[in-house]
Amino acid sequence: MVVSLVVWLKIFFSIEEGPRAEQMAQRVASSVSISRSALVYAPSSVRSALMLDLATHEGLRVQPREPTDIYDPLPDSRYWNTVSHAILDRLGEDTIIGWAVNEVPGIWVSFKLNHDHYWLVFNREQLEITSGLEWLGWVGSALLLALLGAAISVRFVNRPLARLIRVAQQLAHGETPSPLPEKGPSEIRDMNVAFNRMARDIRQTEADREIMLAGISHDLRTPLARMRLEIEMADISEHARHAIDEDMAQIDHTIGQLMEYARPANVAPRRGVNVSAIITEVYRRELSHTLAMGGLIKANIQPDLHARINEYDLKRIVANLIENARRYGRNPEDDKAHIRLSVELRGGKILIQVADKGPGIAADDITQLLRPFSRGDTARTGVSGAGLGLAIVERLLQQVGGHLELTPAKTTGGLAACIWLPRTKPSA
Repeated sequence: MVVSLVVWLKIFFSIEEGPRAEQMAQRVASSVSISRSALVYAPSSVRSALMLDLATHEGLRVQPREPTDIYDPLPDSRYWNTVSHAILDRLGEDTIIGWAVNEVPGIWVSFKLNHDHYWLVFNREQLEITSGLEWLGWVGSALLLALLGAAISVRFVNRPLARLIRVAQQLAHGETPSPLPEKGPSEIRDMNVAFNRMARDIRQTEADREIMLAGISHDLRTPLARMRLEIEMADISEHARHAIDEDMAQIDHTIGQLMEYARPANVAPRRGVNVSAIITEVYRRELSHTLAMGGLIKANIQPDLHARINEYDLKRIVANLIENARRYGRNPEDDKAHIRLSVELRGGKILIQVADKGPGIAADDITQLLRPFSRGDTARTGVSGAGLGLAIVERLLQQVGGHLELTPAKTTGGLAACIWLPRTKPSA
């Protein structure tokens, strides 16, 4: 747009240059003729006063022209050449036009009064049809109006895209978006129709998935319960019974992880929830379970920290990490899980950390562990699983703008799972 405006101004000045030069020549010729006539008909006694009055009120200085005067010609440009030729056509070919005389700047035009020769001196600023500042103001105004019109036009064009972004964000956060208007230009209309169809398909897919999960829970876990009962009543050795029971527990755990991963995340609340209170509740619940399994868990929770996250999702996240620490983070020295749970404010964000004293994980394997159906090496795990625990945590955190980091625990020497959540005010 700026380039277009510059080209337009170039064309305008080229077209306007001729009339502007003619207008300037007309003003010079008229001023010379009027000054000459005034001096001719004025008595000699008042001629000096008349010349002073012309210089004071009209900005026209009349000076005698001497044979020794040295004058500089007008600049050699198309505009000034046009002005010079137009003045000579009106005043005669014997007229001299100077850019400066005796190094005094101005527009100097010679004329003859009886047998005497004079200069009529114009200030250069006086003959400018339009000043440079005025041209700059017009150009700036035109550019400002053009950019303002473009901004308004772009805003109208981008309004459907902004609406699409807003609805897409609602869909990404698990909310049911309002349908987009299926009207307007053909491209926007087709895009809105396709997006509405996609949103309906996604909702239908989620409904089908919920039905499928309910079927899995009923069709698989019910036979597992019957098999457990039959094994308890079967006449087999205690060692065989214990091995079969562990296998069935592993199957049940894998089914639970699959259902947990397939279950959609809950919608984030509009108000911040008390993360400290929720983590404290999870800690109290997991404490007895950890002690029953022969492990230890300690907590250091900073109070009154709030974030926009669903309470049930936060419990799922922290419980998953504690379960991973219990299963895979056993201390090689005593084969027990030593877990440290902490919640603190760091750098304007809430940091929830679950650290263990296990064998840790190689730095190259950390990225792989966050992928679905990925597990660490047997040196750390020693057990099998679906490999969905950390993937579930990562997916739930992405819904609320948080993220998960796995780093070596500095104090415990094992692995630290760090959850970062944006902090909000209690009323936000």
